[in-house]
Amino acid sequence: MRDSGRNTKRNASAKQGHRQEQRQKPASAHQSGPYDKKGTPPGRSDRTKPFGKPDRSRRNGTPTADAPKRGGSPERRSAATAQPKSAISLSSGRRKGEWWEIKLPEGLAGAPVAVILKQLPVPPKLASKWMAANGAVKQGQHLRLKLFPQESPGFPADWAELNILYEDDFTLVVNKPAGVEVHPSVQGQRGTLAHAVAAYYEASGQACRVRHIHRLDKETTGPVLYAKNEFAHYEFDKAMREKKIERIYLAVAEGVFEQKRGKIDKPIGQDRHHSTRRRVSETGEQAVTLFEVAESFVNHTLVRLRLETGRTHQIRVHLSSIDHPLAGDGMYGGTRRYIHRQALHGEKLVWHHPWTGDRMEVRTPMPADMNKLLQDLREEMNGL
Repeated sequence: MRDSGRNTKRNASAKQGHRQEQRQKPASAHQSGPYDKKGTPPGRSDRTKPFGKPDRSRRNGTPTADAPKRGGSPERRSAATAQPKSAISLSSGRRKGEWWEIKLPEGLAGAPVAVILKQLPVPPKLASKWMAANGAVKQGQHLRLKLFPQESPGFPADWAELNILYEDDFTLVVNKPAGVEVHPSVQGQRGTLAHAVAAYYEASGQACRVRHIHRLDKETTGPVLYAKNEFAHYEFDKAMREKKIERIYLAVAEGVFEQKRGKIDKPIGQDRHHSTRRRVSETGEQAVTLFEVAESFVNHTLVRLRLETGRTHQIRVHLSSIDHPLAGDGMYGGTRRYIHRQALHGEKLVWHHPWTGDRMEVRTPMPADMNKLLQDLREEMNGL
């Protein structure tokens, strides 16, 4: 028993000496084991990237958009690196009554409706509304959206001849004649363009609400854009705020412009002494008009104008403020020798289709009275 105890102590002492020798022995570059207990190669911290492997999260020292940030949950890292599923062809949609039907690509056929809606040009507010009211339904490889629910026009119908410049399931563009208001300015007023559009919808069997996107003054001619459903109305309003709807005007102004092109940047506010009149005011809203001379006459100028903002009477106020009032515009200092209304016409309207995003454009011919005005001015010029 004693010998056994001594042998046990000698064995324990030998093992302890062997462990101390291992701790004191310096690490060798030729160790047989290439990794330590943590699985890290010798000479490199486990936080150091492997030498020779490119860091895909940066290119030329700049983080790339498709690279996930370090850290975070595995689900977030996976979502950040996931490639988008097959794109939906927006131009392939077609209308079926109140519904708009879209064929889904293979990669989205099994996806939930909420996921599919995020890949479409649909505002989240409308997407939630459709989800709550069963307005977005998937049937096999097709998604159906209730884009065209039946609506009342919102205005009583007044029959009038309309000059329609463009129309599809989402959009209507009408050429407004002089002397007609876009919508009622006082309660109970009839005979406006809105009433005529309501009559057209009724006659053509379209249960659409009358939704104008912008306005023209009563005596101004040119195109007026209408949205034929709630989705198009939302998209057009957004485009107006973002200045993505372009309106080009032709105007005959009094006097000869010294500059061939320029910019008028003056705020416009209401005239305190005249309820329907506007004026340049430091406390008014920002208003910007770009102009370019198209043709010069003895004492008049044909100018092409583009609006960056859409204030009431903007072109009329701005041109008057630089001493070039519109011909025929008695309210802002113009004379009526050649024409009995302000000589202002919407020449071109440019917008993007609310669903496909395609660039759309309409041009309108000069009205007869402005053509007559230009003819008189050219004859006066040639008679010198």
